[in-house]
Amino acid sequence: MTEPAQVTLPFDYTVLVVDDDDVALEGVLRSFKRHGVPCRTETAGDGREALTILRGQNPGKAVDTPVIVLLDLNMPNMDGFQFLEELRADAELKRTVVFILSTSSRDQDRSRAYDEHVAGYMVKSAVGPQFAQLAQFITKYATTQNLPAIALS
Repeated sequence: MTEPAQVTLPFDYTVLVVDDDDVALEGVLRSFKRHGVPCRTETAGDGREALTILRGQNPGKAVDTPVIVLLDLNMPNMDGFQFLEELRADAELKRTVVFILSTSSRDQDRSRAYDEHVAGYMVKSAVGPQFAQLAQFITKYATTQNLPAIALS
């Protein structure tokens, strides 16, 4: 009897971390590296920059794989809610998978985020020391879901 062939899953996706807090950004990126999260990463300091990246209009940053966005809510220029409103109104980007990663545990923020069709809402303090649980969660999510392809203009 022969053993079944080992299946190798493609891990071709990008996590776009949108947060103006450099410490949080670095913590997420280090956690992903430490826990071997099989993805590409990109960062944006606010919602406006994230939209330019997703639309292929940012000269220094780009994504060309399915994307998972980790979105902070409280940012300058364009906050997380403004980003979500514009993202969901964009025919090419409206299906983008977005998880909130915020310091806010306010019920009204969580409700408003789910009204904008986020895939989940995580409070930074609850995802484990150095974002360990976040890294494990993203790995499981991305490797068990069929993510929508990004449609660049």
